[in-house]
Amino acid sequence: MSLFKEFRDFAMRGNVVDLAVGVIIGAAFGKIVSSLVANIIMPPLGLLIGGVDFKQFSWILRPAEGATPAVVMEYGIFLQTVFDFVIIAFAIFIAIKIMNRMYKKKEAAPAKPSAEETLLTEIRDLLKEQNNKV
Repeated sequence: MSLFKEFRDFAMRGNVVDLAVGVIIGAAFGKIVSSLVANIIMPPLGLLIGGVDFKQFSWILRPAEGATPAVVMEYGIFLQTVFDFVIIAFAIFIAIKIMNRMYKKKEAAPAKPSAEETLLTEIRDLLKEQNNKV
């Protein structure tokens, strides 16, 4: 078997294709949630804390000197990223919770055996007992 054919068989396997689709959808979902956080949630939150955007929070470790740029620790961008992560994680948690709830509904409890099946099972068991005694 050629290397190309083996690779094609591997790449077209269901799991790999499903994973690729999941990664693509996850990236798009991440962009949507990041936009939600940056454009919808953070402006009112910034307004509550005095009209400051989190991305503007920084510490200047060393000011700029001539051609040397300043050394700045931009912790506001980090806070924004952490906030994005928490919201994305919560959204995924809710989505998985809903999916699990839907999956449990599909998974019906096994039906109780009918009266006829119960009777036949008892007869079978009695016949086994009689055969074991003989």
